[in-house]
Amino acid sequence: MPELSYVKSVLDRSLLTPIRAMRAVYVPLLMIYFAYGATAVTGVAQSFYERNALTLTAVQLADVAVWVMVPWTIKMVFAQFVDSASFLGSRRRGYVFFGASLIAIGYLLLGSSAAGLVAGGKNAYYVAARILMMCGLVLQDVVADTMSTEVVPRKDADGSPRTEAEVEHDLGMVQLLGRLALMLGVLLGSFLGGHLAGYFHDRPSVVFFCGLAIPLISVLGAIFVKVETEEAGAFDWEILIGGVVFGVFTIGMGIGKRYAERYAVFEYASEIVFLVSLSVVLFMLYRTVRDADTSGIKKLGLAALVIFAYRATPSAGAAASWWQIDELHFDEAFFGHLATISSALSILGMWFGSRAVTGRPVTHVLAALTIIGFVLYLPIIGMAYGLHDFTRAHFGFGARTIALIDTSVGSPFEQLSMIPMLTIIAVNAPAGKRATWFALMASLMNIALNAANLGTKYLNQVFHIERNHYENIGRLMITVNAIGLVVPLVVIALVGKHLRAKLEPVSEPSSEPAA
Repeated sequence: MPELSYVKSVLDRSLLTPIRAMRAVYVPLLMIYFAYGATAVTGVAQSFYERNALTLTAVQLADVAVWVMVPWTIKMVFAQFVDSASFLGSRRRGYVFFGASLIAIGYLLLGSSAAGLVAGGKNAYYVAARILMMCGLVLQDVVADTMSTEVVPRKDADGSPRTEAEVEHDLGMVQLLGRLALMLGVLLGSFLGGHLAGYFHDRPSVVFFCGLAIPLISVLGAIFVKVETEEAGAFDWEILIGGVVFGVFTIGMGIGKRYAERYAVFEYASEIVFLVSLSVVLFMLYRTVRDADTSGIKKLGLAALVIFAYRATPSAGAAASWWQIDELHFDEAFFGHLATISSALSILGMWFGSRAVTGRPVTHVLAALTIIGFVLYLPIIGMAYGLHDFTRAHFGFGARTIALIDTSVGSPFEQLSMIPMLTIIAVNAPAGKRATWFALMASLMNIALNAANLGTKYLNQVFHIERNHYENIGRLMITVNAIGLVVPLVVIALVGKHLRAKLEPVSEPSSEPAA
């Protein structure tokens, strides 16, 4: 029957395509992505630790999130070394080892502070540990991103060049496999982390010490599998020095905010760092691609603008989690179940939906995901006004069932938005500068998350939600949901007409960097 044959072919393409795309040479970078996702093992314990052991307010935690994201915005510094300099005799393996060391130190610091093994305030140790771990994750992520553009051969075994379509397809599949590995790590980490947080609810330090197993995953991948490359580039001193200066500036602003509060300028340190980082990254992006095809760069820039708007929308922040803990009585185990379900269904969504997503314009994909996200957040808002009480009285189910259903429906869509952009970035990564190119584009996307964190901070200041005071939680979530709908759709409406067609690859610069 033709209908049966068609269904079989669709299932074959959706189910088996990622499996057929797998290659042994992909294993090291997939293990790095998996390890990054596995850091979710401490996520639930960290949320409860923030609420129960720290004295940081919701506004302060949103501010901390801005500083923790800074290593992502200076990825170009890490990338310059990965592109051009050996470490421990290696331009891949050595950096994986160094990043793993930073992650391990961060977990040791966090666990020791939670256990009372070190003197000093827990707030400061918490912030320092998160920044150290983030630096390690960023460094390993730079290596994995670079490898994701290198593992795809440009020539066949006989030395003849492969077609552009073949290379693009394989690059896209590597990005898909990377996201799947990341989400598989989140899935297993969330499942284990929820149970650990519940069992050791009075000893979060045990969970943090368990996190020491995570850096071993990426280290094992680097030890047992070849991860080196013969391709090398020269230092771009403007990017390197500019990135270092920006990093020093950022650290200086952070120190000033901590110790020089009498100067008004430091009150706006987070905002200043955001504006400066955005300007620096945009300049460096322009410098990196200025010799490329103009029309292609314009399309890529507009696509980046749309995704920036999509990722820059604020959230309710820590206040929403506190409200769920105190008012809805969600405990560690239930948060773990939600995270596990979300991760599992996100994997299924990417697995079966990636083929459709990569074949459609970026604007169409993000517009659809924006509307879906808006609708799926409505039940959570409803619970702020007693929806769970109504459903319990009339239908026999309450807040936990609503949260489970909402998570189950929404999770498949959460990760799909990244696949088209990651593929475009990988396709257009210039030889010899792959790490820098990928790092700058990723930095731009993470600066968008910083914008979201600042928005979260401002909204929490406006609605003033603190522990056990949630009178304004409904209005906060309504505002967040409205912004999350309006901002991306307005930007898509303004620039979408220039991006109707599927984006084509951007021409590489005409000159290669010196070896």
